[in-house]
Amino acid sequence: MTDTQLDAVSVKAGSIHWKRNLTVSLIGSFTTIVAMTLLLPFLPLYVEELGVADHAAIVQWSGIAYGATFLAAALVAPLWGRLGDIYGRKLMLVRASLGMTLAISLMGMAGNVWQLVALRLFVGLAGGYSSGSMVLVATQTPKERSAWALGVLSCGIMAGNLVGPLIGGVLPPVIGIRGTFLAAGAMIFLAFLATALLIKEEKSPARKQAAKASGGWKSIPDKGPVVAMLATGMLLMFANMSIEPIITVYVAQIVPDATEVTKISGLVMSAAALGSILSASRLGRLADRIGHWPVISGALAVAGLLLIPQAFVTSSWQLIVLRFLMGAALGGLLPCIAAVIRHSVPDSAAGSILGLSVSSQYVGQVAGPILGGFVGGHVGMRAVFLGTAVLLLAGGAYAWIVRPKTTETGAGSASRAAADQFDA
Repeated sequence: MTDTQLDAVSVKAGSIHWKRNLTVSLIGSFTTIVAMTLLLPFLPLYVEELGVADHAAIVQWSGIAYGATFLAAALVAPLWGRLGDIYGRKLMLVRASLGMTLAISLMGMAGNVWQLVALRLFVGLAGGYSSGSMVLVATQTPKERSAWALGVLSCGIMAGNLVGPLIGGVLPPVIGIRGTFLAAGAMIFLAFLATALLIKEEKSPARKQAAKASGGWKSIPDKGPVVAMLATGMLLMFANMSIEPIITVYVAQIVPDATEVTKISGLVMSAAALGSILSASRLGRLADRIGHWPVISGALAVAGLLLIPQAFVTSSWQLIVLRFLMGAALGGLLPCIAAVIRHSVPDSAAGSILGLSVSSQYVGQVAGPILGGFVGGHVGMRAVFLGTAVLLLAGGAYAWIVRPKTTETGAGSASRAAADQFDA
């Protein structure tokens, strides 16, 4: 019996506990993302409190501390995914939540900026709860419901990104910056307890053996769809983040009242996140019904087209509406990307490849603001919108061209049929 056959035998229609696992993963992902992002409003203030006096140095150290987590997470995400394939996905969530509890709590006790940066690096190395949840939900949910379930989970992740900075702006004046870190650590500790006690993962010795023997890139029968999804994930994050550095400056050009610029900028940024939250599960359900590839191609094309008028808006409400619609178009991409990868790889390699997908998204998240800020500063802000539009339209066309030629919903019908035939 080959490793692939052994792996096929172990793959069932989904865990009987998948709904409970989804609920716990949703709450845990929301909680950990809130704790990760609530420091954004007060990070420069905390850097100053830790002894950095010069204004330029405060900005520089704030950027280093913020980016350290994402850099570390990008490096280790495939490793944690691989270990999850071998030793279990629940174990990775327990590890991540416990590690983040310790690291974020210790941030409130940092004595200097070097300790803060080191702890931010440790959060990235030890964390990955939301990406681990994606792997757990993708592998435990019945395949015909996977895109919907991943869409629900994406809603929780995006809601955490939306709520975290709001809490970070409210709590420090009440309990202090250090107290806010301790409260965040306590919140993640509750997620740790829920994960350890409530998530039920069905053991699969066959998957573990197959993962040790041949799990990873070399075990994928058709690498084309996976490569397309890695590129799409990177493009999605690049498109989202390329606009971020110029939003405030762009809004200042179309809002006559200077005192309203920051408020309008916040609404513009929140509008896209809100659109994604509202659409993610709906687009996931649509993808389960008509197929993931049409939704991916269509979402990229629609988002690309919506970027074009954003370069020519004359009032703030136009930009807010267009960003909301763009967020709604892109909201279903992350769950669809995860679902296509899940359907395209053996179960023994799902964690490591989904981890690689997370790394590719972090690359886009880092490259987007850098390139967007450079183009906006040297070429013009309209060029950022139009250039990103071209990239999204090209990405949509590429996804449509490379889509598997199959009539079955999803991307992994051939391998699934082979597994069903072997089981029979």
